Amino acid sequence: MTTSEDRRQRRHHPEFRIGEPLWGAEERSRLRSLVDQVSAVLTAVDDAGRDTAGEPAEPALSESDLAAAATAFWRARKKLVGVEDRVAKQAGRYLSASQEALDAAGVRIQDHDGIPFDSGLALEALLFQDEPGLTSERVVETVRPSIYLAGRRIQMGQVIVGCPVAPGTTAEEADAGHH
Repeated sequence: MTTSEDRRQRRHHPEFRIGEPLWGAEERSRLRSLVDQVSAVLTAVDDAGRDTAGEPAEPALSESDLAAAATAFWRARKKLVGVEDRVAKQAGRYLSASQEALDAAGVRIQDHDGIPFDSGLALEALLFQDEPGLTSERVVETVRPSIYLAGRRIQMGQVIVGCPVAPGTTAEEADAGHH
């Protein structure tokens, strides 16, 4: 111990003094190496999430993992729509808090139900089906939502598109087109 460390230790009763660690040279060297590694990582990424070159640091979660988690979140919210029991309401509150956290992190989940469909949209149409009562093509079901991270799409939505029934087609013929 140095003199100042020795003096600090002597201010306390002997039973509260911290003894010298019983580590050998090998353990101290390994500890020093680990501390240097941690310090290098901590200084490589600043508080703004940028590395020393000013580039955004690599996220801990890949975009595909984030998209999969956001899709699972979206499906859970859809399952609770219309359910009125106490447990569903509590789960809904948790999901709302999760939605706020995702919004704050720049993650946006876009459901496409009911929007007019155009082939120029960045959507993957899985199925086109006749839908009586429609006058133009519309998304009748979102199978997988579009996911955006900081305004950039990381997952393309998948949808089922409803098409107007051709004039002169009976309801039975339109229903037969669903199967």
